[in-house]
Amino acid sequence: MAEEPTAKACRKCGRVLPLAAFARDKNRCDGLQVHCRECVAEYGAAHYRRRREAMGKTVREKVDVPEGHKLCRACGRVKPRSEWHRKHSAPDGLASRCKECRAVQLRQDHLKRKYGLTEAERDELIASQGGVCCICLAAVPAHVDHCHNTGRVRGVLCFSCNAALGQFKDQPEAIRRAAAYVEGNAWKPILVAPGVYQLPS
Repeated sequence: MAEEPTAKACRKCGRVLPLAAFARDKNRCDGLQVHCRECVAEYGAAHYRRRREAMGKTVREKVDVPEGHKLCRACGRVKPRSEWHRKHSAPDGLASRCKECRAVQLRQDHLKRKYGLTEAERDELIASQGGVCCICLAAVPAHVDHCHNTGRVRGVLCFSCNAALGQFKDQPEAIRRAAAYVEGNAWKPILVAPGVYQLPS
């Protein structure tokens, strides 16, 4: 009785490999493909690349990723798993972008959704202001300011000026009275007793 073969030669690379290195093919006498899995994978990858290039599309290069790490397709860097948010529906349980890239994307989405601006348009607006806050003309502008009634973007303010406008509830009259008060032009009653005021003479 003839012994069952335990190895087979690949017709493409010529190597003699264990039978496990060949995929099944029920149309062959021995029930295995004539090319080893590695050669079939190489051919498939090359064929895929040719098809993508024919369609004018790019092909992602395969990157060796160490154990416990993941490649971020957004920034192209390999980072430890701790640099990723969890995503239970993903095959590897991690988000598709690293935390850093996701934060950038969230900022861009917020700008577009809330103010209808891209980052480039916001930067253009800051440049048109001379790179400083519209109100104090000194601090670095970081907060997009808009009219809460119309949604129209007015400019980019520093944190303090943006917070101050919010405290005044965007009421021009209150802001004018505050300016007059600071300049010493506002009516200033004199307290003479608890709850009793006297006009200055």
